Amino acid sequence: MAAAPGGRAAVQKGAGAGAAGGAFDAHAAERFANLALACVHKEYPNKISHVLNSDADVAPPRKLTPAFCGCYDWHSSVHGHWLLVRLLRTFPDAAFAKSARDALKQSLTAGNLKTEAAYLRGEGRASFERPYGLAWLLQLSAELREWDDPQAREMLANLKPLEDAAIERLSTWLPKLSHPIRIGEHNQTAFALGMILDYARGKNDEALSKLASESARKFFRADKNCPLGYEPSGEDFLSPCLGEADVMRRVLSQAEFAKWLGEFLPQIPMKPTADWLPVAISPDPSDPKLAHLDGLNLSRAWMLEGILSALPSDDPRRPALASAAEAHRHAGLAAVTGEHYEGGHWLGSFAVYLTTQRGIQKK
Repeated sequence: MAAAPGGRAAVQKGAGAGAAGGAFDAHAAERFANLALACVHKEYPNKISHVLNSDADVAPPRKLTPAFCGCYDWHSSVHGHWLLVRLLRTFPDAAFAKSARDALKQSLTAGNLKTEAAYLRGEGRASFERPYGLAWLLQLSAELREWDDPQAREMLANLKPLEDAAIERLSTWLPKLSHPIRIGEHNQTAFALGMILDYARGKNDEALSKLASESARKFFRADKNCPLGYEPSGEDFLSPCLGEADVMRRVLSQAEFAKWLGEFLPQIPMKPTADWLPVAISPDPSDPKLAHLDGLNLSRAWMLEGILSALPSDDPRRPALASAAEAHRHAGLAAVTGEHYEGGHWLGSFAVYLTTQRGIQKK
């Protein structure tokens, strides 16, 4: 089961909001596109995760990773480019389309991406952007692969050396990972496994799909009573509990998942209320870490919707899940203002992943 195709009708159906409500249309999409366009080639400020082996490794971001040197950090640049591709597929004739195509053409050249692949394979970089940034890179590849467009095919071909390096890195790492990483930030195992699975299934990569699926089962199949009351931590942008449920709905049958969810999250009530999972409030959206809580609302919303998509239509937990999803959607989208670069350089990608229902599997 691959992620749902990104056609206009499929994306608009049931997708919420430009700001905090209403239809997700080209006007709303333009606001998110502009956030990415403002950062994909903005090199500074920049937070690099760079191992220095010698003086020769001292260089600015544009020399180290020329395709993904903007948007404050590498992974945000990757999913900023994903955002542009996703919105181009969804609204090919929108006012932002030419600017988005030009930005992608500037970044995703064969030369830039060969340099990126060489960087990833460099000495001392075995853990670079693993798994979060690499999972988003595979989503970018998936988006290009599903887009029937000459420019997309050229960019996908250019991306292949880096895509191959990312698959090799993840395929080497996952069998060695003895325990899942259960945090609310970049290293979370469950979130990455969900993205890897969607990519692998869309590409019909049976080996990677099997590895990701078996890893999810190994790590999470026996889990019970997730401590949802301990969430969120103060810098979370992913939910450890919901992230785990969101990947398990990808690997279990509907009946298995419904039973597993009851044991894993017995806190979900049988009445239409959102009180069981209050929305998060960032105390300072201008702080790079505290702004994470705005993204948590967005990722919780799409994870709740993913969980809903895998349950039977008569499951009594559906009203509570839907109520919580809507509350988090509303709060999350309202926070995507672009007022502060600390959030503006990445929140648009989370908003687009939610509103276009990228992670919802076909039935």
